[in-house]
Amino acid sequence: MATDFNGKTILITGGAGFIGSNLAFWFQENAPGAKVVVFDLFRTGETFANGNLKSFGHYKNLKGFKGEIIAGDITKKEDLERLRDFRFDYIFHEAAISDTTVYDQKIMIDTNLNAFKDLLKMAREMGAAMIYASSGATYGNAPSPQTVGREDPANIYGFSKLAMDHLAYDWMKHTDLPIVGLRYFNVYGPREFFKNKTASMVLQFGHQILAGKSPRLFEGSDKILRDFIYIDDVIQANIKACDPKKSGVYNVGTGKARSFQDIVDILQQQLGTSLPCEYIPNPYVGRYQFFTQADIEPTREFLGYEPEVTLEEGIQRYLPEIKRLFEEEVDA
Repeated sequence: MATDFNGKTILITGGAGFIGSNLAFWFQENAPGAKVVVFDLFRTGETFANGNLKSFGHYKNLKGFKGEIIAGDITKKEDLERLRDFRFDYIFHEAAISDTTVYDQKIMIDTNLNAFKDLLKMAREMGAAMIYASSGATYGNAPSPQTVGREDPANIYGFSKLAMDHLAYDWMKHTDLPIVGLRYFNVYGPREFFKNKTASMVLQFGHQILAGKSPRLFEGSDKILRDFIYIDDVIQANIKACDPKKSGVYNVGTGKARSFQDIVDILQQQLGTSLPCEYIPNPYVGRYQFFTQADIEPTREFLGYEPEVTLEEGIQRYLPEIKRLFEEEVDA
């Protein structure tokens, strides 16, 4: 039976980001009687050493959202204090440094791991279910299909997310409250544009093609495979995680790997273009995942999750938004 969220109070950290904002609108549309609180750092213009923004949260992702919005930093106790005005039933923790090219280990551990512990304490005090974003990056160079329990993180981001999972498992031993970690694979869909360079290749290739440029692919892109998952299936997994058969960490993918070449071919077919691809050497050989495919059998069994959107259908759903962004947001 589907969970009834009406009359419930829901916190979404990172709620102005890609997945968080999509969750906020899901509740607004499907559980109008729920109170939804979005907590996000929002963008400040501050950057990391790599030049990328410290926060990808953007008000435009929340245009039309009618719930409560709180600006704050999950690493600051005084900001988290504002959340004690509420008694949450569900906490969706999406806030994180999700940029895998940030190498500052302290800030990654502080933000992704230590702040998570503070939120777990809050969940316990309030009696809230905790659904949080883990990551497919925990697997690093582990062989496909990627299976929970066989991780090999290749960077500090993947390491921090795996440490979150270890912490969550420890807490699961001492509480009956649901705690569910969701390892997202390659998510694409509306409201990801403000992730800039870390937005999906579906969006980036779409904009290259709309600009009339040859799509730029690494050599051998027909053999570089990823588990691409449309945002609607990620939201479905989050909702089903609210009432799991068992707390745990679960993969969220389609269970079917597709190539980067497939993305370009599908986009060109749906856009009616036939631009020649430009193939460039892959500078990441040796520290690059060439094949990711989620083992989703436990996700099916314990969450009742079933991916519904193929890559072809996901791109078709996404194209109107890709075109709108190209006309309204992409620098001419």
